[in-house]
Amino acid sequence: MDIEQTLKTPQHQRYQPRKPTESEWDILEETLRLNRAYIPHAPTQQQAWFLALSEQEIMYGGAAGGGKTNALLMAALQYVHVPSYSAIVFRRSYTDLELPDALIPRSKDWLTGKAKWRGDKYEWEFPSGATLTFGYISSENDKYRYQGAQFQFIGFDELTHFSETQYRYLFSRLRRLEESYVPLRMRGASNPGGIGHEWVKQRFITEGAKEGRLFIPASLWDNPYLDREEYVQSLMNLDPTTRAQLLNGDWTAREAGSVFRREWFSYVSSIPSGLTGCRYWDLAATAPKAGTDPDYTCGVLLGIKDGIYYVADVVRFRGTPADVEKKIRQTAIVDRERPEFRSIEIRIEEEKGQAGISLASHYSRNILRGFNFRSHKITGDKEVRANPVSASAQMGNVALFNGAWLTDFLDELESFPNGSHNDQVDGLSGSHEVLSSIPNKPISISFGRRPS
Repeated sequence: MDIEQTLKTPQHQRYQPRKPTESEWDILEETLRLNRAYIPHAPTQQQAWFLALSEQEIMYGGAAGGGKTNALLMAALQYVHVPSYSAIVFRRSYTDLELPDALIPRSKDWLTGKAKWRGDKYEWEFPSGATLTFGYISSENDKYRYQGAQFQFIGFDELTHFSETQYRYLFSRLRRLEESYVPLRMRGASNPGGIGHEWVKQRFITEGAKEGRLFIPASLWDNPYLDREEYVQSLMNLDPTTRAQLLNGDWTAREAGSVFRREWFSYVSSIPSGLTGCRYWDLAATAPKAGTDPDYTCGVLLGIKDGIYYVADVVRFRGTPADVEKKIRQTAIVDRERPEFRSIEIRIEEEKGQAGISLASHYSRNILRGFNFRSHKITGDKEVRANPVSASAQMGNVALFNGAWLTDFLDELESFPNGSHNDQVDGLSGSHEVLSSIPNKPISISFGRRPS
């Protein structure tokens, strides 16, 4: 097998970080010299960049076999010669930490006889007094177990197995004494995939360096200690999505869900006339901030004619409540002029309780007054609500207009219910439910008074 031909690693071309400075190389050389007893292996080129670069947030990995465990353990050990130094490395469970060749067994191979292992604390204590602890965050509340702790190094092995809130909370534990020269470092190592795939991709791949966060790509081709050909043969047995994630470190490869398939849809370059339509909104009101991945407000415009549903437009954005209200009204005015539609109903998903009723009333009186608007009460979970439109798509009865929104729309549908966002799915499910309840005969729905 020609491994170099097999390893198509686009991440190496797309995500090259900046090169370490001479000063950063000098510091790395010195820390490795001082801790040679604890770090028995020379770092590979990619690992050396991971260890040398001084940004507070860096993630290492991408493809499988790139030496992630070694890189994370080396980074945690870089300053154990400093008496006040404290490091911690997380997995989702202690079981994960103790798997063969995982962090704890690897640390025992490196450190037994050189540092003191405290099994009751899952902690190494070094002659200097420095400590390296292994921790877990299995549930959302487990992050509070570390409230009050202080670390100069925090590492996450398999970062995509954690939630964004778990990761971000631990920044509150990253601190040092005023006179300390030890850098504060938040480090992750991960392959694509897992429950945290989307937020990790957003934080380190999409935003990445422009927000001061670096991604160091590595594959098995960067790891001289691995039998690469045998490992490639093993990875070739995986399903295509997982193989792309682990062999190539492909952050665009998505795990398919069980509800939608893109091949079920047909595609049209124009929308037929005479449609009865519904613009269905799934609301959110969180403005985007760097390093976060909040929900979107999304409005899906669906039309029906002769038993075929047409997804004509998708509006999807993030903003404050005022931004949301302004955009929804602007969209309603634009929709009113669409020549392909005989009528367009506007629906907003009504949340449970008095707050949902109050919001619906506000939109009816102030934002969409004069439009054919009502709130829409929902029942059942999201997957149950998506099943009817999924069935219509599988029967070939849903067509998609080839708009700029199409790729993101299909990506979300195909990853549902495993993806991190479902606002477009909710908009599609809601508009389909509304239109399915309309009698299948010519009707005329007035927009009412034309708003200015």
